[in-house]
Amino acid sequence: MRILLHRADGVTEPWVRDFASVLPQAEVVVWQEGVHCAPCDYAVLWSPPAALLDHLAKVKAIFLTGAGVDAILKFGDALPPVPIIRLGDAGMAVQMAEYVAHAVLRYYRRFDEYERQARRGVWAPLPQFDKSQFTVGVMGMGMLGKRVLDSLAQFGFPLRGWSRGHKEIAGVACFAGEEGLDEFLRGTRVLVCMLPLTPDTTNLLARANLSKLPEGAFVINVARGAHLAEPDLLTLIKSGHIAGATLDVFRNEPLPGPHPFWDEPRITITPHISALTLRSESVAQIAGKIGALERGEQVADVVDRARGY
Repeated sequence: MRILLHRADGVTEPWVRDFASVLPQAEVVVWQEGVHCAPCDYAVLWSPPAALLDHLAKVKAIFLTGAGVDAILKFGDALPPVPIIRLGDAGMAVQMAEYVAHAVLRYYRRFDEYERQARRGVWAPLPQFDKSQFTVGVMGMGMLGKRVLDSLAQFGFPLRGWSRGHKEIAGVACFAGEEGLDEFLRGTRVLVCMLPLTPDTTNLLARANLSKLPEGAFVINVARGAHLAEPDLLTLIKSGHIAGATLDVFRNEPLPGPHPFWDEPRITITPHISALTLRSESVAQIAGKIGALERGEQVADVVDRARGY
């Protein structure tokens, strides 16, 4: 068995070692541009370049070392007609829940404002927000979104969720589709974006929709930068309609030095670290799925190309 490996960050040696420990019968080939390699049975990829596509002609399946799929689906029909399989959890769900819960609690307890006061040497207790009015709305209720909602439920926040298709989650007011979006937004004090990036969700968080949030709302984006119209968010923050934002993803990464977000104190920036891929868990999951495919069994987390996730 031959496995073609590519990592956009160039860190491949630890992955090769881990695959050798769980699949000793497999040869792991690290893709290099301009270097010919014999056909491989499977590909394990993260954000591959177009030049790699020619080496996928004979693979039985493509595995992605992350939950997002937009970096591969952008190639469309140039991809071979084989299953594309994303990671299930592999340790990412709890990380995402930690990140979002921290951001929500920071706004609810007004720690963002206390931080700004402290830098000015101001000692001034602030009125507590009414938790019953501090509704958190999560856009995207897949595996990661559900884990975030479960985490926030422990703190007693009113919860709502929005997704493309209708879902039912106990303790969560659920909305779906275009017909449910306005009502979802108008009742959401903290908006958390966890959507997959598709043509339908690109620029979904632009002025028209962000303006439907109640005045003083907060935005947390841990999905993809292209969901958010950055100039619109900045305008609404400067007007006071949006009280603050915590952003882990951006249209251009790393976020350029001259970007106006750096100079806006009400925007908290983190460098795409809300849920990092845990290598050993990921390799074990991929190895298990390769074994299932070799036995002719079905596997979970196969990407629906038509839906885009």
